[in-house]
Amino acid sequence: MSLPKQVRLVEVGPRDGLQNEKQPISIADKVRLVDDLSAAGLGHIEVGSFVSPKWVPQMAGSAEVFARIAQKPGVSYTALAPNLKGLEAAMAAGVSEVAVFAAASEAFSQKNINCSIDESLARFAPLMEAARENGIRVRGYVSCVLGCPYEGEVDPAQVARVARELFAMGCYEVSLGDTIGTGTPGKTRQLIDIVSRAVPRDKLAGHFHDTYGQALANIYASLLEGICVFDSSVAGLGGCPYAKGASGNVASEDVIYMLDGLGLGIDTGIDLEALIAAGQRISDVLGRPNGSRVAKARQHLD
Repeated sequence: MSLPKQVRLVEVGPRDGLQNEKQPISIADKVRLVDDLSAAGLGHIEVGSFVSPKWVPQMAGSAEVFARIAQKPGVSYTALAPNLKGLEAAMAAGVSEVAVFAAASEAFSQKNINCSIDESLARFAPLMEAARENGIRVRGYVSCVLGCPYEGEVDPAQVARVARELFAMGCYEVSLGDTIGTGTPGKTRQLIDIVSRAVPRDKLAGHFHDTYGQALANIYASLLEGICVFDSSVAGLGGCPYAKGASGNVASEDVIYMLDGLGLGIDTGIDLEALIAAGQRISDVLGRPNGSRVAKARQHLD
């Protein structure tokens, strides 16, 4: 299969990247991050999450972030909304697209949201109905598609079942998440082959963590399977509080560098230098090394 001519990145740094940080992050710094990402050419940015601050304190103030960012025409500014209450809060903040999460692992579902996979899917029904009535687009995520911290191997058929349910509910796209980063290119291609029998390839996306250093290889394997949408996080921010040892998402800078380096003219519309600057700025705010290998290499060269 030939590689796609265009690739869309879904930037999850402001939400997935920051939600597990222990130190407080100001609204101003969150707004600056989103605006920097917009300026770098990101066309899809997950800005925040409308969940209870009791469970995810770092996402408190998402409505204020949405109110203060400089929204550019043509850019999708989205949020996680795990239930109807979250959707209502998102709509009140003017959000036009939300995301919902399910897991491919029963154990992970219980640990993460304290219910079974089927119960989690049933909870989405009123949200999906309200979203349809209000013209809100919904994107679906499936966690633990290539391994679970509690169950180990995950049956690709189970991933396909959950993805099919989300797609049938009305999710316009389903992102397959390697939550603990244990996936390999061969297993990634096998997974996509199986899941694509339930959900069309042009409705699938990849979300790869880099715990075992396989994220870029898995993205390339996905490209070979016709997948052209990938979630990534500036400066490699993020992790998973329910998956011990899981490192951050693949760095957006590293994905763009790889795509540019293929020499195939794959269009992303993203300015790599501006993206590197955005990642360094938020890394400085957090007081930690930049998680992008490309950004670190550039620093050494400078």
